[in-house]
Amino acid sequence: MDHIDIEGIQRIFACQRDNRQAVKNTNADQRIAKLKALRQVIVDRVDEIDDALFQDLRKQRLGINHYEIQSVLGEIDTAIDGLHEWMKPEVVPASPQLGGKKTYIRYEPRGVCLLFGPWNFPFSLVFAPLVQIIAAGNTCIVKPNEMQPTVSALSAEIIRSVFDEQDVAVVEGGVPLANALLELPVDHIFFTGSPAVGKHIMAAAAKNLTTVTLELGGKCPMIVDQGCDPMTVAGMAVGGRFRNAGQLCLSVDHVWVPEEMLEVFVQIASAVVDKMFYVDGELNKSELSRMVDARNFQRVKGHLDDAVARGASVVKGGQLDEEDLTIHPTLLINVPLDSTIMQDEIFGPLLPILTYKNREDIYRQIDATGKPLAMYIFSDSEEFVEDVLENTSSGGVTVNSMMLHYMEKNLPFGGVNQSGIGRCKGVYGFRELSNARSVFEA
Repeated sequence: MDHIDIEGIQRIFACQRDNRQAVKNTNADQRIAKLKALRQVIVDRVDEIDDALFQDLRKQRLGINHYEIQSVLGEIDTAIDGLHEWMKPEVVPASPQLGGKKTYIRYEPRGVCLLFGPWNFPFSLVFAPLVQIIAAGNTCIVKPNEMQPTVSALSAEIIRSVFDEQDVAVVEGGVPLANALLELPVDHIFFTGSPAVGKHIMAAAAKNLTTVTLELGGKCPMIVDQGCDPMTVAGMAVGGRFRNAGQLCLSVDHVWVPEEMLEVFVQIASAVVDKMFYVDGELNKSELSRMVDARNFQRVKGHLDDAVARGASVVKGGQLDEEDLTIHPTLLINVPLDSTIMQDEIFGPLLPILTYKNREDIYRQIDATGKPLAMYIFSDSEEFVEDVLENTSSGGVTVNSMMLHYMEKNLPFGGVNQSGIGRCKGVYGFRELSNARSVFEA
């Protein structure tokens, strides 16, 4: 198999299982010391991380300000600031009829965790969950994503330089390695990726009744009310769709606009695409990530071809460069709802722009394609916002902006049903990676 044999995997697991009680008994200061050590190594190797992300995905070079790096540092800082409080028993009122002297909840570690990193954010979505796993007092076996080999190798170096294998171990490899890891009777699995793979992870976890956190995706809609400023909403849509070439679980998957707004919305969105991604009519590839591999390039191309064949019109973009896996930012209108682009999560730089006459049209489509990870509502009307919230379901919602429900450290983040199971970030991640143990003292 890949980079480690079955006996090696089993040895690591046995080592961590034997060590999980000792890690459980660590106090807040000891866990904080681990997080500070990790933080320092990340800061020291910022340029290498930045370069690795560019090499693997052609992500924009931003140094210490790179969003993948900043999200991890932010998660570390939040845990450092909050861990003493998070670890305290949570006292709850005792029911008078039971006569208890003391009732409280202890947050104890789940034990040995298995962490699978995704390919689209291969650094941040390995290390941010790892921070929560460590903060909660667990041990962990980490598998970075093999589709980003430069980031995977660097992530492995960082983990090995900071942690003892009995606390945090890292193994590199592909699908055969992942399947071998899923045979281990670990206590918890944390996976970020597609719903299809999420089902496979959950089925494997069921064999040992292992708990899971699944951060998946879905068709995240942007819903625009009448009276919104077309300049504002078009700019938000373009920014929310084409970041990382749309390879982001929180990306705007498609936009709903009132029929009368369509023409001006398309004009402005096209102009914004030009300004953001083109120089003298040529695509500035340093501003647009490439597709991760040939398979995903062909998958997204298939969505585009199917939509056009069914009557959709490309009003901006549509060019493809298979040699370097680049798909230009593309806007489409008149997209049939039964086309594959409207049935499957796009996960690429295509943006269908849909129109509606009444809200029920939107609600039916959202219900038909599953509860999304995120929803973006643009309106100055409290009634409109409340009606959308009442008639839909999603993991999270940002009103009149993009992705801020994810950026807010005091809100839990996660999906629902098809878009995920469990919550992460800050104290919610700490609790997700903990067992809430109820204690009644009579």
